[in-house]
Amino acid sequence: MTTVHEHGPRMNLWKLVPEVYKGMAAFEAAASKGLDPVIAELVKTRASQLNKCAFCLDMHLADARKLGIDQLKLDLLDAWEEAHGLYTDKEQAALALTEAITRLDGGTPQGHYVPDEVYERAAKNFEETELAHLISQIVSINAWNRFQVATRAVPGSLRDKDRR
Repeated sequence: MTTVHEHGPRMNLWKLVPEVYKGMAAFEAAASKGLDPVIAELVKTRASQLNKCAFCLDMHLADARKLGIDQLKLDLLDAWEEAHGLYTDKEQAALALTEAITRLDGGTPQGHYVPDEVYERAAKNFEETELAHLISQIVSINAWNRFQVATRAVPGSLRDKDRR
C-alpha cells in the first residue's frame, strides 16, 4: 500500500480566497505576540506532526533551525515525553497542551476536551495573557495544517528542489 500522493496540489486556495489568507495571517500574527518564539516553533512543529502536514513541518522545522533550536529537540519532538531533561517544564507544558487541543480526545474514548491537569500544568507555567496567546497559537497552526492538508500543499523544499 502506498501512502505517498503522486499527484500535485488540489488547488491554490490562497489565490482563490485571498481574504481568507489575509485573515489567517492576521490571526497568526496576533496569536504570536507575547509568545516565546522557541515555544511557538515547537508548538507549530508538534501540531504539524500530529496533523501530518508536510507543508507546515517543512516550514516550521526550517524556522526552528533558523532560531537556533537544538537539533536534538527537533529530532525527538515526536517523543518529547520520553526525552527526559531535554525540554524545559514550560516547553513540556506547551507541548502537552498542543497535543490535547490538537487531538481533543481528552485521553479517553468518551471525552472530547482538554483535560484539567493539562490545562493546569500550562497555567502554572504561563502567565494568563501568555497562556491565551499559546492557546491561540495552537488553534492557529491547527487551522493552517487543515488548509494545507486539505489542498495537498506542496512543501517549499520539494517545490524548490529537484528531488529525484
